[in-house]
Amino acid sequence: MPKNAKAGRKPVITVARSEHDRLLAFANTIAAQNPDASEELLLELERARVVNDDRVPEDVVRIGSSVTFEPDTGETRTVTLVYPGEADISVGKVSVLTPIGTALLGLAPGQSIGWTARDGRRHELHILSVAAPPAESRQQSSGEAA
Repeated sequence: MPKNAKAGRKPVITVARSEHDRLLAFANTIAAQNPDASEELLLELERARVVNDDRVPEDVVRIGSSVTFEPDTGETRTVTLVYPGEADISVGKVSVLTPIGTALLGLAPGQSIGWTARDGRRHELHILSVAAPPAESRQQSSGEAA
C-alpha cells in the first residue's frame, strides 16, 4: 500500500460539481437521523477537489461508477457506487452513505485509503480500476433529463 494510507493521510479526491452539491444537500438532510454517515460524507466533500462535471476524469469513482478494489482482506471486489435508495449489496450496489461507499468516492486507480467500518475496525483498500458510469447516470447526477 502507498505511504499515504499507512500514514493516515487521505489521498486527493475529485468530485463533480453537480454530485458535490447533491451529496452536500443530502448529507445535511440526513444529519439528524444518521449523524455518523452525514459527518463522514461531509468530511470527504470538504476535502474534495471539486471540478466541473465535464472535467471529471473517466477513471474517478463517482455515483454510478463500477470500481474494482483490493481490500485489506486481499479478496478483489467490484462494486457500483450508488445513492442509498438504489443500494443492493446482493448485486454489488454500495451506497455512498456506507463507510466503504464514502471512502471510495472520488478515488482513482492506484490510490489507497483507510476507512473505519461501523463496528469501529480500521480497514484499508486499494483502487485497481474504475469504469465510468453510464451517460444516463451522469445526467441524472447533474440534474439533466436523461
